Amino acid sequence: MVEQISAHALRALWRARDEVAVFDAREEGPYARAHPFFAVSLPFSEVEVRAYDLAPRLSAKIVVYDDGEGFAEQAARRFSSLGYSDVALLEGGLSAYQKVGELFRDVNVVSKAFGELVESIRHTPSLSAREVEGLIRAGADAVVLDARRFEEYHTMSIPNAVSVPGAELALRVFDIAPSPNTLVIVNCAGRTRSIIGTQSLIDAAIPNRVAALRNGTIGWTLDGLALDRGQTRRFPPLGKEQHERALAGTRARAARLGVATLDAEAYEAALATRDRRTLYLLDVRSPEEYAAGHAPGFRSAPGGQLVQATDEWVAVRGAKIILYDDLEARALSTASWLTQLGWETAVLSPQAAAATERGASPRRRPPIVAAPGATISPEELVSGRDNFTIVDLSRGPVYRASHIAGAYWAALAHLERDLATLPRDKRIALVSPDGETALDNLARAQIVAARGAVALAGGTQAFGALTSENARWLSEPDDSYKRPYEGVDNSQDAMQAYIDWELQLVAQLANDGVANFHVVR
Repeated sequence: MVEQISAHALRALWRARDEVAVFDAREEGPYARAHPFFAVSLPFSEVEVRAYDLAPRLSAKIVVYDDGEGFAEQAARRFSSLGYSDVALLEGGLSAYQKVGELFRDVNVVSKAFGELVESIRHTPSLSAREVEGLIRAGADAVVLDARRFEEYHTMSIPNAVSVPGAELALRVFDIAPSPNTLVIVNCAGRTRSIIGTQSLIDAAIPNRVAALRNGTIGWTLDGLALDRGQTRRFPPLGKEQHERALAGTRARAARLGVATLDAEAYEAALATRDRRTLYLLDVRSPEEYAAGHAPGFRSAPGGQLVQATDEWVAVRGAKIILYDDLEARALSTASWLTQLGWETAVLSPQAAAATERGASPRRRPPIVAAPGATISPEELVSGRDNFTIVDLSRGPVYRASHIAGAYWAALAHLERDLATLPRDKRIALVSPDGETALDNLARAQIVAARGAVALAGGTQAFGALTSENARWLSEPDDSYKRPYEGVDNSQDAMQAYIDWELQLVAQLANDGVANFHVVR
């Protein structure tokens, strides 16, 4: 029988900064409607794919919960089958937790609440959309730096804005705004990355006046102003003098916060503790730089996104984080924020490890060995198409954007229920983007498929021709939360509600009382 932990005991672990990872075993939709503060979304059907990255130490304490659906028990079994030795269920699930702690909505709440706390304590300066639009129209000596991922910037952006993802700001600002008289305006889609980006530049002691675009592209849209589409402006090449200035500012800030820079000997000593202390190795440079070469064992986690959405990379509270950046300033800036977010964070000296690995992030999960007959190749699926019903297990938005023609979408959380609605005269072919999620959940399909089920080897990425037309939904998709700050088709009511929600996070954070944040003035 799986151990249980009470909500009171769990909150005591958080307050004591002990190691614990808490996973919501439901889909992202229900998670985004209500969850404990430090809970991380990990649907039970994705445990095998994502667990090792989110919780790399097998002896770390793992807590899983749901809201009475039975998903937590399935998640616990999957964690145990992967070798995790300290797995517990949250006693009474979400309803029991609600009696002793706050429930938060939305995603990446820890980072968003922290951003609001930073603004309230540091009085981070900001300008309204109308004020910034007036400056742009007047040709003022000002630059607008977009702190989001380039893909978000490319979708829609403030006129004249330049893409400078968050961790790059303190490194690149002197090349973009060489005059100390230039006003630097930082924007994102909503509030968090604008606040953190602006404060990063202020904390790096740049001579320019800096301000956030209040409420980002949402505020711009709500004020009836037009956004650009498809822009590609990026920061210029880094100058040597500008790099030295960036290092001076970020090093001084990191030193005041007690961020250590590890030489080779200190790094090896940290690695030697990995069986006793969870350790995350994260490369905060751009994904392109990471793919070209990175230090062994490090995962790609671009710095601005790491601060904005820490729970997408790091789940074990109380763990230690080591950051890598061959230019150092991005790691120092990121570490300064993670330290204030409550993580023990250090920076690996660029001289301490060579960037010798190439390609994707390392994963500890061993290759999946499929049983004979469990998979089908793309060529076999094409030639025998009439004998199969194809069922896509991608996230809803991924399926909507591209899927195999004629494929149905099924909710992973309710796979057995959805498959039972299909005709029983054909075999089921499960597909997912890389094939792993399909293979992980094949046994569930085989139980209910009258003619049997197989998984597509290599996934839809190996299949070839995909379409966005004629989506076929076996049930209402609730596996993904539609973020009101991404894309260009959000309603004004949803955007305004999102801003209103962010503005009340500081009060909810104070009422909950488990954060352990420390914003340094």
